[in-house]
Amino acid sequence: MAGFFGSLVGLGGGVVMIPLMVGLLKLTQHQAHGTSMLALVFTGITGAFAYSAKGNVDVMAAALLAATSVVTVRYGARYAHSLPEWRLKRAFGGFLIFASVVLILKPYLGIGGEPIAGIQKVSVLLITGLFAGFVAGMMGVGGGTVMVPPMVILMGMSQHLAQGTSLLCMVAAGIVGAYTHWRLGNVVLGILMGLIVGIVIGAYLGGTIAQYLPELHLRLLFSSFLIWTGVRYLKTRPVGTNRGDSLK
Repeated sequence: MAGFFGSLVGLGGGVVMIPLMVGLLKLTQHQAHGTSMLALVFTGITGAFAYSAKGNVDVMAAALLAATSVVTVRYGARYAHSLPEWRLKRAFGGFLIFASVVLILKPYLGIGGEPIAGIQKVSVLLITGLFAGFVAGMMGVGGGTVMVPPMVILMGMSQHLAQGTSLLCMVAAGIVGAYTHWRLGNVVLGILMGLIVGIVIGAYLGGTIAQYLPELHLRLLFSSFLIWTGVRYLKTRPVGTNRGDSLK
C-alpha cells in the first residue's frame, strides 16, 4: 500500500506506513518513523525508475535537492527523537493542507506562469532541500510533500516530472535519515524484508499507472491525498508525552 500510493502521488509512502505500523504491528511512534525512513529508500529507487521510463525525472534537480536534504535529515531525525510526536504532527498537518490548497488553486493564482531559472532555480532547490530533509527525518516520510509544490509552482515542472524527481531525491536523504534513526535505536530490522518486497512491487505499479493519468487529475489526486493526511495529523491528541504516543 505504501509503495503503490507513495509512488502514485510522488511521496515516500510514510504517511501510509507509519499509522499502519503503529496500529497493526504495535510499534512505537519513534520506531515506526525510523523503520519507515529506511523502507522509503526502496520506494524512491523503484518509483524513480518507473517515472524515468517516461522521462519524468530531472537528475540535476534531484541532485541539488539531495545536496542539502542529506544535511538536515539527520537533525530532523534527532529532533523527532527528543519531542512528543503529537505536537509535530499537528504542525505538519497544517502544512500539508496549506500546500494542497495552493496546488489546487495554482491555475487561478497567477503564479508559475514564468518559471524561474538560473541561479534562482538553484537557490530554490537548495532551500527546498534543506526544509524537505528536516521534515523527512522528523516525520519519517520521503519529503515529497515539501519538494513537489515548489517544483510545480515556481519552476513550472509538470506534476509527473516533479513527483519523479522527488522520488529520486529521497533515496539519498532516506539513507542518511535511516542511518541516524538506526543509531538512535528507532529501526526495527525484523519487519524490513516484508516491507521492502511489498514496496518494490507497489512502487513500480504506482509509478507506472501515474504516467497514464492526466496532469490535472494527478494534481487533484495528490492534493486530496495530502488533505486527507493533514486532517489525520491535525486530529492527533496529546495522549501523553512518552515514546508510545500514537496517531489517533
